[in-house]
Amino acid sequence: MQEVFIKTDFIKLGQALKLSGIAGSGTDAKFLISDGLVCVDGKVETRRGRKLFGREVVTFEDNSFKIVNISDEKDR
Repeated sequence: MQEVFIKTDFIKLGQALKLSGIAGSGTDAKFLISDGLVCVDGKVETRRGRKLFGREVVTFEDNSFKIVNISDEKDR
């Protein structure tokens, strides 16, 4: 499973899709999410502004990635 690393407290779902390479642009991400094609932790998510803080698994078709918050990793 691919991991997407963030250094901030959170990343919005639309931004995470772009960072992972699943969406080529914010517009692409917007349509994937609004069409109900993206799941977060196994549940359909239609809010592109959904905040992801780390450890969430995002899925689109056969692609999935896990959000890893680097600041969380340092605390371990």
